Amino acid sequence: MTGAALIVSAPGPALTVQDLGRPGRAGQGLSRGGALDPLALWEAAALLGLKGPVASVEMPGMGATFAVTAPMRLALTGAPMQATLDGQPLAWHAAHPVRPGQVLRIGGTTGGTVGYLTPAGGLATPPLMGSRAAHLAAGVGTLLADGTSLPTGDDPMPHRPACALRPEPRFGGGSLRLLPGPQTHLFNRARMESFLAARFTRGPRSNRQAIQLLCEAAQDWHLDAGGMASEPIQVGDVQITGDGTPFVLGPECQTIGGYPRLGSIHPEDLPRLIQADARSPLHFTLLDDAGAAPLPVAPAARLKRLAANVTPLLRDPAHMHDLLAYQLISGVTAGDELDRP
Repeated sequence: MTGAALIVSAPGPALTVQDLGRPGRAGQGLSRGGALDPLALWEAAALLGLKGPVASVEMPGMGATFAVTAPMRLALTGAPMQATLDGQPLAWHAAHPVRPGQVLRIGGTTGGTVGYLTPAGGLATPPLMGSRAAHLAAGVGTLLADGTSLPTGDDPMPHRPACALRPEPRFGGGSLRLLPGPQTHLFNRARMESFLAARFTRGPRSNRQAIQLLCEAAQDWHLDAGGMASEPIQVGDVQITGDGTPFVLGPECQTIGGYPRLGSIHPEDLPRLIQADARSPLHFTLLDDAGAAPLPVAPAARLKRLAANVTPLLRDPAHMHDLLAYQLISGVTAGDELDRP
């Protein structure tokens, strides 16, 4: 360790440290937690040439001003956000080398809902139960405050040129595959068909615990489901509350719930839900046979697929303040070569 750090100034609301969370602890009353959009952490790992995701700064809606105390690469993934380095526009879905003394400013999202900043060495805050992720609902970790200094691991290639990645498409809403679950049968055919025909948008009561879904159709899907005892619940479950409003459970959901569940969103479609803003339409497609549903992509295969999309980042000459420092023409000419026989 070199004592390198990432310094946070003027953070937007709800900035936290996140990684892939703490799976497997529901029996202890702790939901998985971790990044709202884990795919963004895999994209960062591919950009930075890592073996897997590392702890990152999660930025819902707004970013912050950042500085580093040692040369390192920073990956910008997830929802595209306005970003500049020393006042020059910076490409999103890319990894950039940053030096001490430079100022990285990240503003609001230009699409999607949550972006991520990932140092190549990862954030090296003290782990708790095998994770560095803040789990605010459980009282683990805190929001990042002005002046926070986050230790980072070593970047083995801090001067590696910038590179970019074509992100997985998920920033405009779309279709979400719904896996049937143990309570799907509580909803009769007419109610289920009405739900599948509806078009939803993200509601204002959305947070890390659950995503509220709104639509103009009569939200009466719950009327035939009846009451039920509390049962274990998990990320991606679609609960129908007492007034008929659907909520999709997020990474900081409770581990036990009493509302009936239509089913659960396929894990590969959760990033599309998370990154859908209030203007992005969403609808559901029921997979009749959960056993025949496509399996989630294996971690090694996911990283290999993403890494194949990483390319060198071509700089826009219009934004190169040091353009005159480059030798744009090489060789010597007398100027009359084209006139010679």
